[in-house]
Amino acid sequence: MKISKDKVVSFHYRLWNCAQEPSVELESSHGEQASLYLHGYGNILPALEEAMLDHEEGDVFSVALDPEKAYGLRRDNWQQRVPIKHLLGNKKPKKGDIVHINTDQGQKQATVLKVGLKNVDVDANHPLAGKKVQFDIEILTIREASSSEIDHGHAHGPGGHQH
Repeated sequence: MKISKDKVVSFHYRLWNCAQEPSVELESSHGEQASLYLHGYGNILPALEEAMLDHEEGDVFSVALDPEKAYGLRRDNWQQRVPIKHLLGNKKPKKGDIVHINTDQGQKQATVLKVGLKNVDVDANHPLAGKKVQFDIEILTIREASSSEIDHGHAHGPGGHQH
């Protein structure tokens, strides 16, 4: 069976930061539960989903993505000062923490740059914005999606979304 719309795919991956020489492994699902997604519903990076199309169980391949196709370009104007009381959650943040803030476009993640008494300076860019990355992919299984998964627009079960 090939990966196509309405198929649930389980896969392992390694994510590399290619902006550093040599490349640095940032994340891996190996040794953990495999990732699971419903193809054709935008549950993973669009360029990665496109690269997965037509692959089969057992395929192993790599996908290098420029910043525009991965996590976007860095935007300098996405750094801002926010009152600590506007952060979601009750924990006092520390430099380097990932926090959640409410915006006009909904909830966003941001990285803490500096903590003051009443405010925190954050960077709302994705931590990998502006970086070329590479995914090393191993396709484990492919199956037809259930009608419930198609209705919800995502895979259910281990490695996918739990209800």
